[in-house]
Amino acid sequence: MSHTILLVQPTHKPETRTYSDYESVNECMEGVCKIYEEHLKKMNPNTPSITYDISQLFGFIDELADLSCLVYQKQSFTYAPYNKDWIKEKIYILLRNQASRA
Repeated sequence: MSHTILLVQPTHKPETRTYSDYESVNECMEGVCKIYEEHLKKMNPNTPSITYDISQLFGFIDELADLSCLVYQKQSFTYAPYNKDWIKEKIYILLRNQASRA
């Protein structure tokens, strides 16, 4: 369980920057999926159920102006930065594990 801070900037305007924090990397990756799901609901308000595949999620991530994580490192008492590619890899692992349990 490593405290993780998610930094999101949807557009190139600095005022669109936000952050959220999570108790673990997996919770943070679920948070990224929720951000995408909220985006889909906003884009499709009359659709009763939203479905998507991982390539659509990754396309959304790529379109964001910036997305990164800061993950707490217990050994050094610091936060290590991670980029979009690392986030996509962690989401892929998370979703693969969820699918294998289903």
